[in-house]
Amino acid sequence: MTFQDDPQTLVSTHWLASHLHDPDFCVLDASLYLPDAGRDARAEYDAAHIPGAQFFGIDDIRDRTSPLPHMAPSPDYFASRVQAMGLGDGQQVVVYDGAGLFSAARVWWTFRLMGKTDVAVLDGGLPKWRAEGRAVEILAHVPAEKRFTATFQAHLVKDAAQVAESSRGGLAEIIDARPAPRFRGEPPNPRPGLRLGHIPGAKNVPYASLLRPDGTMKSAVELRALFQSAGIDLAKPAITSCGTGVTAAMLCLALERIGHRDHALYDGSWAEWGMREDLGIEAG
Repeated sequence: MTFQDDPQTLVSTHWLASHLHDPDFCVLDASLYLPDAGRDARAEYDAAHIPGAQFFGIDDIRDRTSPLPHMAPSPDYFASRVQAMGLGDGQQVVVYDGAGLFSAARVWWTFRLMGKTDVAVLDGGLPKWRAEGRAVEILAHVPAEKRFTATFQAHLVKDAAQVAESSRGGLAEIIDARPAPRFRGEPPNPRPGLRLGHIPGAKNVPYASLLRPDGTMKSAVELRALFQSAGIDLAKPAITSCGTGVTAAMLCLALERIGHRDHALYDGSWAEWGMREDLGIEAG
């Protein structure tokens, strides 16, 4: 099946190259790596990035009042930070990362949470861009500040109480993006202090299963079959979860690609659920 570029979900490297110099166009490097990866996202951006790209620090532009990692910032704080990056109303945004397709989806989801829908993830990210011999640059541009209007979309995010209610009543499909051993509750625990297992009633679609070997996202037909093979009823609302709320956004992106619009992300994810003794767990 031919890949379909969609400037509200996922675009190809060819599409980005053809639009890179359009007016009102913004590219963001949203790289974030797991602690054991031994990679420095900001240093890699400084060494080489897609021409004109600004660096979006996920661990910087977050809710600084929360002890949980990566939690979504307030609309006002988000707007102030992206305005300073030269991003404003009416611009098309493309987000990429250095892993291929990983953390960029989290920033895509965050923009949607703030009411901006003309934002897409670069399929295959920087690795695919560079593998095709496309240009990169070292210098970071300092664009003029613009005005960004954030309109919070509360239906796109869930808290622990809402997830617990859905878990008890089967109101939504809870989809967990963590690798299968972590979902099953098999040791060792990658985050000390957290219980092992998953949210009761949750179903597992590991984020890596959404991708082809080259790091691009599978087709809509393949994605739909993947969700269905995990026992997910796509006629029901969906709540996505993972370890810290990053790869849960990949599930949201995949759901959008197959036309499933009624989904939300559990921002606290297992970093919150796994430490709260008042919340039930399942294993296996």
